[in-house]
Amino acid sequence: MTEPATSLASQRRVEGVAFLAGYIACIPAANWLIQHAGTVCVPQGPCLVPVAPGLMAPSGVLMVGLALVLRDLVQRRLGIGFGLAAIAAGAALSALLAPPALVLASTVAFLLSELADFAVYTPLQRRGLVRAVLLSSLVGLVADSIVFLWLAFGSLDFLAGQIVGKAWMVLATVPAIDWLRRRDARLGLA
Repeated sequence: MTEPATSLASQRRVEGVAFLAGYIACIPAANWLIQHAGTVCVPQGPCLVPVAPGLMAPSGVLMVGLALVLRDLVQRRLGIGFGLAAIAAGAALSALLAPPALVLASTVAFLLSELADFAVYTPLQRRGLVRAVLLSSLVGLVADSIVFLWLAFGSLDFLAGQIVGKAWMVLATVPAIDWLRRRDARLGLA
């Protein structure tokens, strides 16, 4: 490998590890937020934040939306194996950190939504990074919302808030994803 190629490979690894660290950090952050931070904290329930006029969602949804994007970036930088390993590690961490009443819902929703994200992102990534991230995250956040709410509460009453809250975080990353795509193309990191 030539020196510039070695430098690019090293940069990919460093960025991949940073994305992985961010991804893993989203899991305890989501669990902490849902229990401690919001404009309203329901006794024996989640803390809520407004995500649209008249629409509230558990505050942890913000980190879940970000996690979906970061998992895609882990795969982009470190490969499919690391992407799948990150999902497994994330599911295990979610099981360890979720409130006892929500362990099953949190773990299963995390695992299924991340695998759905993976299934959509993987074939689309070569056709356009921004599109792949947006579409895979949309599939992942809908899957996460439906599975979590159904398993945790047997109801989809808060589905809209869950989806909107996660979608805001995904949309907030679009400028950074687009910048990354353009920089990767310029440097040969794509």
